[in-house]
Amino acid sequence: MNEDVFNMELRKFLKKVGVTSQREIEQAVHAGLESGALKGHEKLQVKATLTIQGLPLTHDIKGEISLG
Repeated sequence: MNEDVFNMELRKFLKKVGVTSQREIEQAVHAGLESGALKGHEKLQVKATLTIQGLPLTHDIKGEISLG
């Protein structure tokens, strides 16, 4: 295995996860605010699950996002 290639590919994947996750969360929150499901002061409990096809990995990342 080439560690440099692996590290670069891993960083590209994580950047993609961060950018796309932020966009999806922002869209969901804005839709929730528009529909009235959210008031704008909530603390949202969030969880992301990481899996790798073909490997025995399931990792949950939990957190909280405050809206105000």
